Amino acid sequence: MTPDLAGRAAAALDLPERGRYAVVALVGDGSGVPPVDGGDGAGDGPPRFLWQPGTERDTALVSLGDQEPADLARRLNDRHAGRGGVGPAVAGLTELPTARRLAEVALLTCPPDGTTVVTLDRRLPAALMVSQPELTQRLVRDVLGPLLTLPAAEREVLVATWDAWLECGGSAGRAAARLYCHRNTVLNRLRRLERLTARSPAWPRELVELTMALDALRLAPPPR
Repeated sequence: MTPDLAGRAAAALDLPERGRYAVVALVGDGSGVPPVDGGDGAGDGPPRFLWQPGTERDTALVSLGDQEPADLARRLNDRHAGRGGVGPAVAGLTELPTARRLAEVALLTCPPDGTTVVTLDRRLPAALMVSQPELTQRLVRDVLGPLLTLPAAEREVLVATWDAWLECGGSAGRAAARLYCHRNTVLNRLRRLERLTARSPAWPRELVELTMALDALRLAPPPR
């Protein structure tokens, strides 16, 4: 997004300097910039977009009106096949540099093979990790340790089981139903993960460390 985008936006879209804006950063699927709704960017109408295509990603300034960044992400997920990040709402065109930087950070929280547009405010722990890559690498190495030496397929089974268990609120039964396996299989995998990492999900601090390290592993997986 070029430094004169605020001036271009004000001229092209007749936007006020003060207003509710957000920036979107998208990595496309080869189909080009996604189609955009019209609207006046105010009231209950759809947001207005000013796109700037790029070589690695497309960027857009969005006049939100009464909508929220989460509404914008849902709209883009319905029509975009790649990954993307939506920054928080800012209060004026002069805040676009910050808005753009935070949209880029949100994009970085998507795994390399991701296909979802996410908002920064729902990815803050991951945003902290991608902003501190050296510390994140140390977290992965120190917390996961022996897990990283497993064959990729074996490691991915344990990580998928952990994800399912978390998404099911710590219920081994519901996680088993999601994974199409027996409840005892889930429990056995969790116990193995606990042995490998020397961290127990029963202890809150260790649960946080393990969750963050596994999230970081997805953002930068080791070589197969």
